[in-house]
Amino acid sequence: MLTRIPKGTKDVLPAESARLQAMEALMRQKARLAGYQEIRTPVFEHTELFVRSVGASSDVVRKEMYTFLDKGGRSVTLKPETTAGVVRAFIESGLYAQALPMKFYYIYAPHFRYESPQAGRLREHHQFGVECFGAREASADAEIILLAMDVLKSMGLKGLTLRINSIGCPVCRPAYQQQLKAYLHGKTDKLCKDCVERTETNPLRVLDCKNPACQAELADAENPAGVINSIIFLHPVIK
Repeated sequence: MLTRIPKGTKDVLPAESARLQAMEALMRQKARLAGYQEIRTPVFEHTELFVRSVGASSDVVRKEMYTFLDKGGRSVTLKPETTAGVVRAFIESGLYAQALPMKFYYIYAPHFRYESPQAGRLREHHQFGVECFGAREASADAEIILLAMDVLKSMGLKGLTLRINSIGCPVCRPAYQQQLKAYLHGKTDKLCKDCVERTETNPLRVLDCKNPACQAELADAENPAGVINSIIFLHPVIK
């Protein structure tokens, strides 16, 4: 054999491809019924788009992006997520001047992140997602949550639970970050290298560390309060 498939990728063979097509058809149907239209963005974008949107201090930008110089010497990146590209397209195409809200979904969306491959986590993965622009009411968020649950239930998943968390409001979040940073400074000798770096750049990310030693040190850290962005956890259980 001349070569093998790159680490962190997979072939979609005919039997699995048929199942994926059925899932994609269901996702498209549910999205259209909710008033979302399909949008497709390039598989690569200028690197600065992700640096500005995801954040220069994030693990995605610092460690996980596939970034390279093209033949013109421009820095481009295989997209690690699609939201930034959709926002760029929305602004660049002048869609903000049309009737709002505008609702999009994407399903032809390969993403690339250089991380340790695990069961269910690959360096090339595909994602179904939706974006809503120009809606002022919280009902737009509720609609997206309902759409996600509807898609999962329609696929036959049972025992679903929905948990909504918060990472703080513009007033309380900075104050909490300062308190958390002071708390973490007293534990730098017991935290992993990544957490020591995150303490200075993005202390909230330390709370996400999966290192058992770090988790033990963070057991008595208070969770941030307030409301800024909802983080949705959908836990499907197949019975």
